Amino acid sequence: MMLTVDEYMALRRLIDSERESEGASMAERPAPRAVDKPKPKRRKNTAYARAFKKVQSKYKKANGQWKKGGFGRAVREAHRLAKGGKR
Repeated sequence: MMLTVDEYMALRRLIDSERESEGASMAERPAPRAVDKPKPKRRKNTAYARAFKKVQSKYKKANGQWKKGGFGRAVREAHRLAKGGKR
């Protein structure tokens, strides 16, 4: 079966228009994802939390704000205490 040039061009336009409409509908739909496993919950480091609460008053001002560099120093000291450093 032989197509004329006009028939061939009409067929090409039909195929292109179908691809464009299919592409638009594909963009609207979210991409299919693999089944997501639920993330394991992080456990709270209670030793660190206790140590941080104990230490933070040394590094805060009277109005409750952190002293300059105080938060970082409190974090380091709390980690050291939680790890079992000198008390």
